[in-house]
Amino acid sequence: MTSPFARPALVCNSQSGSHDEAVLEQIVESCRAAGAPLAATFALPDDQIPDATELKRQAIDLLLVWTGDGTINAAATGAAGWNGAVLPLPGGTLNLLSKALHGDRAAPDILADALSGKGRRQAIPIVRGEAGTAFITVVAGPATHWAEVRETMRQDGLIEAAGEAPDALDAMLNAPGVRVAGQTKNYPAIILTPTEQGVRADGILTEGTADVLRHGLAWLGGDFRDGPSEEIAVGETIILESARPISLEYDGELAELASPACFALGASKVDFIATQ
Repeated sequence: MTSPFARPALVCNSQSGSHDEAVLEQIVESCRAAGAPLAATFALPDDQIPDATELKRQAIDLLLVWTGDGTINAAATGAAGWNGAVLPLPGGTLNLLSKALHGDRAAPDILADALSGKGRRQAIPIVRGEAGTAFITVVAGPATHWAEVRETMRQDGLIEAAGEAPDALDAMLNAPGVRVAGQTKNYPAIILTPTEQGVRADGILTEGTADVLRHGLAWLGGDFRDGPSEEIAVGETIILESARPISLEYDGELAELASPACFALGASKVDFIATQ
């Protein structure tokens, strides 16, 4: 097999709970077998994520990012202006960007397709906001407190997370919600997703005990989008309003913006490889 890429590099996190040495060996072997052995490995947390300057200096043409969505976001943002392509591989908790580009597949299978020329190279739609750029979603509103509970559960265990859950539940049910400008209905959270047609805004629904339970389980399980929601707007620009500063989650990273907050559709400044 002859690879369309000559000098791939790998970003991974050796301290991540999802890190698997057997999978790492498969990634290394897949590159070697395709005639494109890894030219560099950037192993977090000891190494830094390479930026466009470093990728150009080492003549890297494909950046394999085998980590979570937050690190993939950071790697793609830092690579802006580089003429290579990013290949996200599932190496985190949610792997939402990898699933969007490749389906729910294992890292070695995705890599094999990309190295054999079966992938498509393309810029992808993104959501741009004052607090950062999202390649998958921005979640806005008080229900993002569940993300903190999820992180506590991941790091410290279920008992510690249970102590924070009542505050997250109270925020979701009672804190001032967030709305799309020009509309009157408030939501505990609005999910902004970049699409080819524009930024799609979906409001999460908590109209009964069952909805609340489903959302709590969805957040703790990883994918907040599994909870009940309704589409409320699609546009090149979405402006969100709230009576309080708006809590945000950008591809898994937390932030906060004053109201009103503006979000706009954009295109990634680096190409990605999609295999489905």
